[in-house]
Amino acid sequence: MARGPGTRHRATGDGWDGILAPGEKILWQGRPGKGAWITSGRVFKAIFGAIFAGFAAVWMILAAQAGGFFWAFGLIHFSVGLMAMGGALFGPELLRRYSWYTLTDRRAFIATDYPVIGRQLISYPVGPGSYLRRSHDDPDAVYLAQRETKRSRGHRKEGETVQHWSTFSEIGFENLTPAEADRVHRLARALVHPPETTSGPDVERTFA
Repeated sequence: MARGPGTRHRATGDGWDGILAPGEKILWQGRPGKGAWITSGRVFKAIFGAIFAGFAAVWMILAAQAGGFFWAFGLIHFSVGLMAMGGALFGPELLRRYSWYTLTDRRAFIATDYPVIGRQLISYPVGPGSYLRRSHDDPDAVYLAQRETKRSRGHRKEGETVQHWSTFSEIGFENLTPAEADRVHRLARALVHPPETTSGPDVERTFA
């Protein structure tokens, strides 16, 4: 099961030279679907961000009336609120415009080309025992890996019991149409749960 940050590749051009292993075949290529998706999670995040930024703005106004530059400490919370609200409202459009997906018979590739950040290409192994989940939420998605984040609580120096735990976030091809998600899941399932006798998954290429 893939748990980690994935493998970063140097994206120097538009081709796959030096990236695909010998004999590795591309099974499917696509992009997030067009349009805006309004989900309960995004609405909640946008509302939370607006409230968070609003409270910070009110606090800064009141602090500024007292004089000095103490009000500037509220800029951090104000920025966090705006980022949460902006990510919920405009994140899907950025994902669609600057993301590309590729599934091979060995790996899942996620390529992005965000402004300022530039090109990034990350791959995750797909094979027997790999993580796989088909999400039927709106929009649809196929998750092919997990990212583990280790956390801890408590301070050993102060005599407290230090607790350690991990949280997992899913990684995969998001904002797909139901038909594309079905195709990707079928191809990935043949890799994760291969039949005893198979000549390999069918090759399918689609471009959004």
